Amino acid sequence: MATPAPIDVRPLSPDARRKRFLQAIGDHALLLAVAAMFLLPVVFIVLTSLMSDRQSLTPGIWPKPFVPQNYVQVFQDIPLLRLTWNTLQYAGLAALGTVLSAIPVAYALSRMRWRGRQVVFLVVLATLMLPFQVTVVPLYIVFVRLHWVGTLKPLIVPNFFGDAFSIFLLRQFFLSIPEEMSDAARVDGASEWQIMTRVVVPLAKPAIAAVALFSFLYAWNDFFGPLLYLIDKANLWTLGLGLSEFQNLHHVNWSLMMAASVLFMAPVIVLFFLAQRVFIEGVTLTGTKG
Repeated sequence: MATPAPIDVRPLSPDARRKRFLQAIGDHALLLAVAAMFLLPVVFIVLTSLMSDRQSLTPGIWPKPFVPQNYVQVFQDIPLLRLTWNTLQYAGLAALGTVLSAIPVAYALSRMRWRGRQVVFLVVLATLMLPFQVTVVPLYIVFVRLHWVGTLKPLIVPNFFGDAFSIFLLRQFFLSIPEEMSDAARVDGASEWQIMTRVVVPLAKPAIAAVALFSFLYAWNDFFGPLLYLIDKANLWTLGLGLSEFQNLHHVNWSLMMAASVLFMAPVIVLFFLAQRVFIEGVTLTGTKG
């Protein structure tokens, strides 16, 4: 048996330590500069939301004085709580439907062996090439005949029939899970459903969380769908439609518009920071097999 090579534990020289320290400073400075580029627009929106109407039209950046009443007026001018509840229903159920429908399909395309699997996978990927504008008219006709226009059903129900991007993302992650774990479960007499729910899904929680967050954010920011199906139902409007209506009322009052924008973004920002670790882990660990 060969003996392992000895590990070099000699301390770094002063020049090497200085070089590593300067490199770390340069890396962090670059990351801070990039972070500031993305953060500055958000800071500008928040500061403008705290200005008076007159000051928001001046070159000044810092509010003098602070006007927190802008946020109170937003609640008075539009039913923000109802809009938020409608948006939460849409986004939450859409994320749930996407996860429930994508997991079985991704499992079948990654962990089960059956004839035509690759062909079906290519067909699923081909649907990503169809822009929404191509399918919007046939879908609208279908929902009109189902008498769903004017409800949240056209926005929520399609998510329970799978999403090509979510299926692809989960399939790639499932492929990275060792096949030996599934084989061991089969030897113990587990069915494919039990393997999926008790072996694969617990190991794929980061990817599932990433898929759910992607779907939630898409639904939260969706404007065209609610505009198409809910334009005549003001009591079912989402935040996107409410913000558009608020802009029509205060199109020259930038401080109120920025205050409404901050309230629109706040729940999503909080959600992202709460799920940041799981989300990043799910995206970075997604496999590239297959």
